[in-house]
Amino acid sequence: MERKSGVLMPMSSLPSRWGIGTMGKSAYQFVDFLKAAGQKYWQLLPLGPTSYGDSPYSAFSTFAGNPYYIDLDLLVKEGLLKPGEVKAPDWGEDPERVDYAKIYFNRFGVLRRAFERGREPLAEEVAAFRRENGSWLENYALYMAVKNHFGMVSWTEWPDEEIRLHHPRAVAEYGETLREDVEFWVFLQFLFFRQWQQLRSYAHEQGIEFIGDLPIYVALDSADVWAEPKYFQLDQDGLPKEVAGVPPDAFTEDGQLWGNPLYDWDEMRRDGFGWWIRRVDGAKKLYDVIRIDHFRGFESYWAVPYGDTTAKRGRWKPGPGMDLVGVLLSWFSGLRFIAEDLGYTTPEVEKLLADSGLPGMKVLEFGFDVNGDAAYAPHNCVPNSVCYIGTHDNEVVKGWIRALDKATFRYAKEYMNISDQEGWCWGMIRTGMACASRLFVVQMQDLLELEGEARMNTPGTLGGNWQWRMLPGAADKALARRLRKLTELYRRA
Repeated sequence: MERKSGVLMPMSSLPSRWGIGTMGKSAYQFVDFLKAAGQKYWQLLPLGPTSYGDSPYSAFSTFAGNPYYIDLDLLVKEGLLKPGEVKAPDWGEDPERVDYAKIYFNRFGVLRRAFERGREPLAEEVAAFRRENGSWLENYALYMAVKNHFGMVSWTEWPDEEIRLHHPRAVAEYGETLREDVEFWVFLQFLFFRQWQQLRSYAHEQGIEFIGDLPIYVALDSADVWAEPKYFQLDQDGLPKEVAGVPPDAFTEDGQLWGNPLYDWDEMRRDGFGWWIRRVDGAKKLYDVIRIDHFRGFESYWAVPYGDTTAKRGRWKPGPGMDLVGVLLSWFSGLRFIAEDLGYTTPEVEKLLADSGLPGMKVLEFGFDVNGDAAYAPHNCVPNSVCYIGTHDNEVVKGWIRALDKATFRYAKEYMNISDQEGWCWGMIRTGMACASRLFVVQMQDLLELEGEARMNTPGTLGGNWQWRMLPGAADKALARRLRKLTELYRRA
């Protein structure tokens, strides 16, 4: 990876008239902003269809795209929607927050009108898309149709045991009974990937590439687990034996209980990790660089008894290690990966990272320990790493400094030579740009010098997360010039 820089900006956070960011005009304008600012990468959060809680790390499918991001203006231009149809619903009143409830209750009705108009004229294109993506698309579309049929409850609560346990006869019967709804969910994926490929092609023409997250786990309430349960640690009723999380630490007394089903690594080894190969191949259709979330879980993972309300009683169990990592690196030799190696590290995790050769992550907000030499201090950033001020799980700079004790505040300010004129946000951007890490990524909120209310996610909490949106016009020419100046100064342009 060359010495470059980029911006972390969730798709949902782009401005739009329809309550949430989309792959329309604002996305193209953001590509133009990145180019003008001398950036190489646009880092995104996962693009999958979100479920309860609205987290992009908990999706109904690891392969599918989120219908929320389908741009309605582009559908109007195409004649699939009428202007009045997209203006009529209430998409939310606050341009700086996503109102997910209003999006959920209004968007699918609008998109169904696009389906009704486009299903015949676009039938051949949709059929070709369906053939090309059948390995995941058929299960996903049927899953969503059946889920809708049963009131959107999790598949573990479906009243018909045969379809709940994915029996072939039930799959065929429901596929026929719910054929039109299955076609609707296929059509939405067709629209998503068509708009995505157009945006990605434009970005590549401007010299911008995409970094995307690949969450290590998938949601229990997903087509992935429902359709291929043999790859997960489930009992005969399809319920998890243990679930994923992380142990208690200095930040969370109870640990974090994620609740994802755990993989049956022995079963995955038997077919050469084919499920993971298919999964990364799907991510490759979206991203140019893949950040493997919770990379340390490949070395060992925290398994919590199913039904526990905290992660305290978990235990470490061995992961696949280089058996899996080596397969992915050899199979996708031309694809670039980043290892998210944050959290509880051990010599074994460090060895796995070293053996893989992948760049790990350095987070500057963790780098100012007045009592010792912090691993994430700027002077400890090695070239084969990616430097962040903070990620989507961290405070924005202005929220971070307000929580610092006086000694750390003074030390960090002196270390980075922060002046009142420059301010903390741009002082930390300068520090990250100057460090040895080949790649530096800054959150858009810190470029805009926003307050703590703009934080994207607070781990271990429900509600209030994933909502921040950028106001129209915020990414202007003056901001691009200021960012470009630092980018060129520290030889990242």
